[in-house]
Amino acid sequence: GYPPQPTNNTMPPPPSNINGFSSANDHSPSGPADPLLPPPPSSNIPQSLPPSHNAPPNMNRYPGEPPQANPPQMGQKPAGLPPMGYPPTNQSRPGQHMPPQQNPPNMSAPPSGQNFPGGRLPPGQPPNLSGPPLPGQQPPLPGQQNLSGPPLPGQNLSGPPPQMGQQPYNAYQLQGQQQQQQQQQRQMMPPMPPQPGMPQQQMRPPPPGAMPGYQQQDPYSGQRSPFHPQGLNMAGGPAPGYQPGVQQQQARRLDPESMPSPIQVMQDDQRTRGGSFITNQKGLAPPFVTTKFIVQDQGNASPRFIRSTIYTVPTTTDIMKQTGVPFGLIINPMAEVVEGEQEPPIVDMGEIGPVRCIRCKAYMSPFMQFIDAGRRFQCAFCRATTEVPAEYFQHLDHTGQRMDRYERPELMLGTYEFLATKEYCRNTTFPKPPAIVFVIDVSYNNVKSGLVNLLCAELKNIIKHLPKDRYQEKTAMKVGFITYSNTVHFYNISPSLTQPQMMVVGDVQDVFMPLLDGFLGDPEESEAVIDSLLQQIPVMFAETRETETILAPAIQAGLEALKASGCPGKLMVFHSSLPIAEAPGKLKNRDDRKLLGTDKEKTVLAPQSTVYNHLGQECVGVGCGVDLFIFNNSYIDLATIGQVSRLTGGEVYKYTYFQADTDGERLITDIITNISRPIAFDSVMRVRTSTGVRPTDFYGHFYMSNTTDMELACIDSTKAVAVEVKHDDKLSDEEGVYVQVALLYTSCGGLRRLRIINLSLKTSSQMAELYRACDSDAVINFFAKQSVTKLIETSPKVIKENLINKCATILAAYRKYCASPFSASQLVLPECMKLLPLYVNCLLKSDAISGGADMTIDDRTYVMMAVATMPLNASVNYFYPRLLPLHDIDPQSDELPQQLRCSIDKFMDDGAYLL
Repeated sequence: GYPPQPTNNTMPPPPSNINGFSSANDHSPSGPADPLLPPPPSSNIPQSLPPSHNAPPNMNRYPGEPPQANPPQMGQKPAGLPPMGYPPTNQSRPGQHMPPQQNPPNMSAPPSGQNFPGGRLPPGQPPNLSGPPLPGQQPPLPGQQNLSGPPLPGQNLSGPPPQMGQQPYNAYQLQGQQQQQQQQQRQMMPPMPPQPGMPQQQMRPPPPGAMPGYQQQDPYSGQRSPFHPQGLNMAGGPAPGYQPGVQQQQARRLDPESMPSPIQVMQDDQRTRGGSFITNQKGLAPPFVTTKFIVQDQGNASPRFIRSTIYTVPTTTDIMKQTGVPFGLIINPMAEVVEGEQEPPIVDMGEIGPVRCIRCKAYMSPFMQFIDAGRRFQCAFCRATTEVPAEYFQHLDHTGQRMDRYERPELMLGTYEFLATKEYCRNTTFPKPPAIVFVIDVSYNNVKSGLVNLLCAELKNIIKHLPKDRYQEKTAMKVGFITYSNTVHFYNISPSLTQPQMMVVGDVQDVFMPLLDGFLGDPEESEAVIDSLLQQIPVMFAETRETETILAPAIQAGLEALKASGCPGKLMVFHSSLPIAEAPGKLKNRDDRKLLGTDKEKTVLAPQSTVYNHLGQECVGVGCGVDLFIFNNSYIDLATIGQVSRLTGGEVYKYTYFQADTDGERLITDIITNISRPIAFDSVMRVRTSTGVRPTDFYGHFYMSNTTDMELACIDSTKAVAVEVKHDDKLSDEEGVYVQVALLYTSCGGLRRLRIINLSLKTSSQMAELYRACDSDAVINFFAKQSVTKLIETSPKVIKENLINKCATILAAYRKYCASPFSASQLVLPECMKLLPLYVNCLLKSDAISGGADMTIDDRTYVMMAVATMPLNASVNYFYPRLLPLHDIDPQSDELPQQLRCSIDKFMDDGAYLL
């Protein structure tokens, strides 16, 4: 039932050129004492997977090595100069043409980007062919090349042929490129006066790799022309008569149509990489998240579970710093597989439990190498050798592989699960099946909006969707019910009762559990009692006039109920208003939306009280997750109350101005989706890496009591965390980098399991290799999670500047070290990062980063929390959503209309669109 022996990947190779927050400052082999998940390792062994036979050729160079092109000889005109014309003279009049005066081929002339006093050209400097229309001519249309005449024989308007995997784009100047060009100019000889009669030197052959569908404009149209008093002057200083300010900003703008179309890029990836994706190669970058593909797990985990921002890791920290590309992991451990893919198999090792490295405690994986005739194995992470247990021993074949390799998922697959033994359980006792507790606010606002009636009418159907383990016939989970306003009400739903019993706890200062038994019930066994309870709740609170509510005591009540029952679980809290009643967790109204978008916004985006932080930590201690469903009509301080969801790995839903008749269907759908998706309870996750790198920073919704373990009371298939990895030693080109994610959790069937996720990456001292194996989807998800986490302590202005600088550094380093020389006014993009500038711009403009006074503080907090947990597919759709023209739908067809680029220019006044 396991995949056949791995073969060479037949997928086409990649293009050749292609909130919780914690900072781990200490990562020694000893680490914190933890019997379940010891600290990450400190070593590595060579790659054991089959080598890649279709890797792209090495066409790169070391940093600082000259570009792979001949530099211009002394006195020779560089390749970046425009065609020669005639110099401006005082006798020139519009419409008057003189024979062109041209430089000899070996005469030096300054490049077009050089600044001169007043913006004038030096003697002998030819003007560009661009300029305004002559008298009697029609002005050019937008996007057309503005030429004063046809090109001369042998003259071309495009740059030198791009290197494999790179594409030039029209005038956009990156920071640092001007400095490089000016440095080259200073090294050149002074300009010589032009000599008449010399032939025009041909310097610029047409680019063969021009991208189809993109308009290739004259990249040198920024050169000042005597016939163009308002030339773009993209690479130089202000031209005569050119007023800086708005016009200059407009001149520097990049035509969006000349940039890569994200729709076209995604379609190309679907065409070339859709279908089957085989994971038997180290460092193989996956398709885009928008591409439909089926994963064949043959040693590396599916990209649905883990993605890296880079799949070729530089050998030194210096290369990482020069490129600016982050080394991050986006981990979605409970991701759902698609049809055609297999679920991670479950391995039962019996009483011996999972086989682990004796030093770093890494779990058995395809990266381990068996030695000494199979009696020992060498760890891929710390290189220690460990004795193989007698129960696990197997002979080796002539290749050094175990004879039973194809029968053991842990030796063949990238993702699998182990059944845990008692040593991996709390108090060395196997857990009980988890429970779901519905905690309902029955104050005046929720009764008036129809929420209480709606929930009680639909909960009977909702609990039928409780999840179950793949081998179970029915769910093993139990349910419980709590209501509250300014007091807390527990309900006994024991199947032995004919009617439910209600118990009120009025002392909200010290909430306790009044029931010894009967609070949690099986949905089938207690069906009659639950039905009766759901009918009585709307009647009991129909006439309530209570508007002052509590919240922290209600969550504490659910926590105490799960603790008394001895099982993990999740609270689903339905709350309506700012908790202002006299009780723990009482909050003040600090609504001041004018602070959003300013340096002081962190004062309202950070929690005003630590009560909910401490409550969240208590919930994590017993494996109790909290999902908040907020139904507010005014300020509710989500930044404070949302901490309990953030720390427990939960989620926040928000329904402002909720009305049951209009918003009820959306709410019920959200609840059913929430409880029916794959979920892990009472979990701990650790990321181990091989020697030379280590995880340092963590972003997402979880709690960390040390520097290595992420504790998640619950995590489902729609939650992802980001982990930043940094060098702590130099790597070798041959070793590679190995990553292992271990998630210890309780399943919805009450089984204690370990989910193991493995990934192997290449290493290289060539900077260009990094750019060939980047994942722009993972990069933008990592940047987003990192940015929203730091917003609590840093001003939005600094966050935006950092994002812009990071993007500029990534592209400038590629241009400087990996690309052939181009004009300074051209934007050169790596093949695998064509969409990075667009995605960064989308992130900068998103409400999570740039939300201002036009939105509420609660809305801003809600978006930030959503971004902090988004998996890759959700983040790509959020930052660049699909835009469909509804007016183009064919009623007779079942196909969707062609997707449009998200630009205001694509909208028609009489059109209808779905975003």
